[in-house]
Amino acid sequence: MNLHDLWVALCLVLVLEGIGPFISPGGWRGMMQQLGQTDDRYIRIVGLVLMLLGTGLLYLIG
Repeated sequence: MNLHDLWVALCLVLVLEGIGPFISPGGWRGMMQQLGQTDDRYIRIVGLVLMLLGTGLLYLIG
């Protein structure tokens, strides 16, 4: 892996993150409002699960 691959990965993250607000701005806004009212502990658990899932998938495809 080189620096170019890292930049490509970061660009893909931006593309994926932009799909939601582009397709459904109202739904995205509602989701962000709900997220703002969610307990910090729950958000951390979801973040940990997503990181572990991403790491596991990288291991499987790499």
